[in-house]
Amino acid sequence: MTGRHALLLSFLPLAGCSMAPDYAPPQFATLPAEFKAQPGWVPATPADHVDRGKWWQVFRDPTLDALAERALAANQTIAQAEANWRQARYITREQRAGLFPSVDLGGGAQRTGGGAAGGSATSTGSGQVISTSGNSSYQIGIGASWEPDLFGRIRDTISNTEATEEARRADLASAQLSVAGELATAYFSLRGADAEIALIEQTIEGYERALTIARNRYEAGIVARTDVLQAETQLATTQSDLEGGRRERRSFENAIAVLVGEPASSFTLAAAEWTPIVPDVPTGVPSQILQRRPDIASAEREVAAANATIGVERSAFFPTIALSADGTTQAGNLGGLLASSANLWSLGASLAQTLFDAGARSARVNQARAVYDATVAVYRQTALQAFQDVEDQLTAAEILARQEALLRAASTAADRTAEASLNQYREGLIVFTDVVTVQATALNARRSLLQAGIDRQTAAVALIQALGGAWDDGSYALLPEGEAAE
Repeated sequence: MTGRHALLLSFLPLAGCSMAPDYAPPQFATLPAEFKAQPGWVPATPADHVDRGKWWQVFRDPTLDALAERALAANQTIAQAEANWRQARYITREQRAGLFPSVDLGGGAQRTGGGAAGGSATSTGSGQVISTSGNSSYQIGIGASWEPDLFGRIRDTISNTEATEEARRADLASAQLSVAGELATAYFSLRGADAEIALIEQTIEGYERALTIARNRYEAGIVARTDVLQAETQLATTQSDLEGGRRERRSFENAIAVLVGEPASSFTLAAAEWTPIVPDVPTGVPSQILQRRPDIASAEREVAAANATIGVERSAFFPTIALSADGTTQAGNLGGLLASSANLWSLGASLAQTLFDAGARSARVNQARAVYDATVAVYRQTALQAFQDVEDQLTAAEILARQEALLRAASTAADRTAEASLNQYREGLIVFTDVVTVQATALNARRSLLQAGIDRQTAAVALIQALGGAWDDGSYALLPEGEAAE
């Protein structure tokens, strides 16, 4: 055995070694054992593979269900995220190919000739030219090369691309969750606009009756003309509000068109009666649902990819080995090509090692470590933001429910007051200014109640997004206090 062969064999036990640091997901110094807005939750660990479900179905609106399916199939943001994921998958496949030898096959044919008869011409030293017949030659060759992954450079690169692929998959899930959330919010806002338009139209009918009463009393000489002018002002202002509501509805309709991947000019959504349905947040929604947040999963996978990059850069301190083998056969005709004994072959091995680079390799390793530290910070910030999001939306769900109950009581009282004031004005007990004030109060109360329903639905959507999916799919149960999630 030659010294070169012995050197190569000595490296073989090292094949597959990784220069990357041992990886574990970054930890937090402290994590809350429960959410202050809803006690009984437990700390979470990543579980991005858990199905998030068709969470929009909790609102029990067939039109929303159909729009959500269209958005998942045709939204261009989702299409872009899916293409990015596919690209990452093929990059991983490309890097895995580096673990195996590459084989090349080549061939060629050549014919030489010269002179009048098509042969070749050769000149002698005395100036005589000798003609010969044309010659043909054919050759075929095969070669193979392989770089053993002695110090884990290729495997660490694969680890990087695999983690990046998983991050892009999480980004796709994040895009789906975000688009569905935007769609639901826009849809509820549109239905709220429908309800507000109907409310204002009904109010306008009441204001027209009030104007008729004021005109009748003015023509009878009972009241001054200012009562009529006030009634006309109130009516025109409310009619202007109606036009504003129609403009706002059109904007929501156009937003939905973009989300479902259709031109706004050709998309319409018919008005419909709408009763806001707000799913109840169970008292014991477990924090392991938070594990499904795709942005947290994506951030953690980016950390894993950055960790693998450290190994790739550290492997540059070690030599690279390349093995090669080539074989060629040549003949003067095709028939003799395969039967020819004129075969040439070669085997080779090469070793390359950088001896001096003025600290460039060390700088690249330190760069990779800095990138890793940055991705860890992004991951931790993403998780902290997730806890804030859940706290905010749990608080919103709780407080908005109480506000809606109070606004309903206020709206009912305001409607009764408005009805009574109009009767009092008809009987001459109060002036029309009092009627205008009470009617404006009633309209504002009804609109506030309507907006409270929209806000509660929007908050429910935001909570679902903060949790990474629906909470009522039956696959989660509250863990006993103090028991950790598996």
